[in-house]
Amino acid sequence: MSSLSAQHPRRPRAAQLRRRSAALALAGSACALAVLSAPGSAWADRTGPTAAPAAAGVGAPQLLGQVALPSGSSFRDTAFGGLSGITYDAERGLYYAISDDRSQLDAARFYTLRIDLTGRRVEVVATTTLLNGKGSTFPASSLDPESIALTGRRTLVISSEGDASRGIAAFVREFDLQGAQVATLRVPDHYRPTTDRSSGIRNNLALESGGITEDRTTYVTATENALLQDGRSATATTGSPSRILRYRLSDRWLQGEFVYEVEPARQPVPAGGTAGNGLADLLPLSSTQLLALERGFSSGVGNSAQLYTVDLADATNVRGQPTLPAGATPARKTLLLDLRTLGIPLDNLEGLTFGPRLADGRRSLVLVSDDNFSATQQTQFLFFAL
Repeated sequence: MSSLSAQHPRRPRAAQLRRRSAALALAGSACALAVLSAPGSAWADRTGPTAAPAAAGVGAPQLLGQVALPSGSSFRDTAFGGLSGITYDAERGLYYAISDDRSQLDAARFYTLRIDLTGRRVEVVATTTLLNGKGSTFPASSLDPESIALTGRRTLVISSEGDASRGIAAFVREFDLQGAQVATLRVPDHYRPTTDRSSGIRNNLALESGGITEDRTTYVTATENALLQDGRSATATTGSPSRILRYRLSDRWLQGEFVYEVEPARQPVPAGGTAGNGLADLLPLSSTQLLALERGFSSGVGNSAQLYTVDLADATNVRGQPTLPAGATPARKTLLLDLRTLGIPLDNLEGLTFGPRLADGRRSLVLVSDDNFSATQQTQFLFFAL
């Protein structure tokens, strides 16, 4: 879920949401597809601005186009929306997208999508319910799924922000493609929320991101903003020291924690209004080189999003330290693209993944937004070439 309260209208009840459904929910054969599309979805071959020189082997992205789907869609009687993370399955040519529905509208789940990068369609192939370690669906409000990443053993690593306001810890768990939980990646105790709110994750600012290296050896996730004991959350005047967690996937061992400095939010208009910014997703290029998506919201200004390259090579490994030590060297980051310069309205962008190679050999990059199941927002897919 977005960390920005101004983007969090009260979610409608499932029946109300489905009454305003605008999607094609096809029943019948198991191979039937629900094709979600929006009239006037923009698609154009265009070149995005160059925001920075090539860094970490990545040049500035070129925008290929976008698809915007209206909120209130459904697939086979299941609410569609809240897309907070996305990952690509090259073997099947499909994408898996996690919904941040906290088992409130429907059971916690991920969607299987077919995306046409050269057209203007997103097809929902299936929805898969997540099952906890006991083989049951997750109870309402017991998790907040935010990221999803495909492993080399063809399982999915999914992070949950938890709910610090209710004492529910964040988690990182591994699920099979049928949705059954198969393993847990341990999150250190100093991330656990305390009853006096003196330490641990901040509410709605926890493990928002998650990604796996192309060699399938390493998984990374990160807090959206600082742990309570590490510093302030991001405002219009100050950034926030998030922590990146890096795991070795072969044995699910936590190799390191590294400081990532989230940028300050944009100044709201008028001054004094709501403003926030957070680390929304990570896409590893290697165990030390990452792409990072920051996104924010400021009242009177709207949504913002930036892509950065991130280098952990010289960052201090603060693994196991409950409070950040003075003088810890943060990860080095370089602006790759400020998405505001694309000249298109931005929604609440939260998910990031590589797609297939394009015909000219470049990598495709897919971003997706979380519509918060709000009638005033939409699910926005942006497609880039690197």
